[in-house]
Amino acid sequence: MDKTLNITLVGVGGQGTLLASEILCRVALLGGKDVKKSEVHGMAQRGGSVVSQVRVGEKVYSPLIAVGETDILVSFEKLEALRFAHFISPT
Repeated sequence: MDKTLNITLVGVGGQGTLLASEILCRVALLGGKDVKKSEVHGMAQRGGSVVSQVRVGEKVYSPLIAVGETDILVSFEKLEALRFAHFISPT
């Protein structure tokens, strides 16, 4: 059984975070994987948190990653890494 890879990308302002998640999705699609993506633009123009969750696998049904289920956390700001650390899987 194929495990779904859960990746959470976080940053401030949005453009780099959203571009990185879009590139990640396109690469996974080119590799023949199923991909689902979710984005939250929290006051992006004013320097607020921006979160993109990407799930990659053979068959992915939901774009949302539950707390404690993130396999890889990519942060473009140190504070955002701390803010979203509780999403990281303990295994």
